[in-house]
Amino acid sequence: MFTGLIEDLGTVRELRHGGSKVQLSVTTALPMDEFSLGDSIAVNGICLTVVEFGGGIFVADVSPETLHSSNLGALAPGSEVNLERALQLSDRLGGHMVSGHIDATATVVDKVTDGNAVRFTFSLAAEILRYVVEKGSITIDGISLTVNEVTESTLSVAIIPHSLAHTTLKNIQVGGRVNIETDIIARYVEKLLTGQPAKATSSLTMEHLAQHGFV
Repeated sequence: MFTGLIEDLGTVRELRHGGSKVQLSVTTALPMDEFSLGDSIAVNGICLTVVEFGGGIFVADVSPETLHSSNLGALAPGSEVNLERALQLSDRLGGHMVSGHIDATATVVDKVTDGNAVRFTFSLAAEILRYVVEKGSITIDGISLTVNEVTESTLSVAIIPHSLAHTTLKNIQVGGRVNIETDIIARYVEKLLTGQPAKATSSLTMEHLAQHGFV
C-alpha cells in the first residue's frame, strides 16, 4: 500500500524490451541502503517490484498488460516519473490509502491558472467516473489529490505550487495521458451493498443507498 505522497522525481534511464520481458530502470535520489530485492515501489502510481538496485538506480519488471493499460509505455530515457516507496506501519498517512493498481488512464482536456494553483481537467470513462465524488480522494500518476468537480465525462483537480513543482504534473500538457486510481473504499461499499463485484452494470444508485441509510 501507498499514500500518494511523492517521495522523489525519478528519471527513466531505460525501458528495455527483450522478447516477452520488459524492464524499467530508473535513476533516483532515494537512499539505496534502504532498498531490498522484492520491495514494492510506485512508479507513476503503478506498484512495481524492485529486481535490481545499486548506484542510484533501480530496475523493475513491467508486464505487457501494464504497458498497454497505463502511461508507462510512453516513457523514454529522460522522462520524469513520480516515485513512492511502500507504506510502513509507522508512517504518517498524509494522503489516502492507495493500492498501486490503476483503474484506467485519463486525458488532460484543460489546464488553466486558478489563483495560485493550476486547475487540470481530465476526461475519463463513465464506468470509472462513477467512483469519483467531489471533495473525495483520487490518485493521478501516483499523487493523492482532492477532486474539485465531477461532470458526466470529466473530473478536475487544483494543484498547488508545491505539488506542481515536485511532481510530473508540471510537465503534463493538454492531450497528455495520466494513470488514474479511484478511492478503493467506493468499490468495497458497492460490493457490500449489492453483493456483486464493482462493475459498470451494478445496481448501486442513489435510491439504493437511501434505502440502506447512506443518504
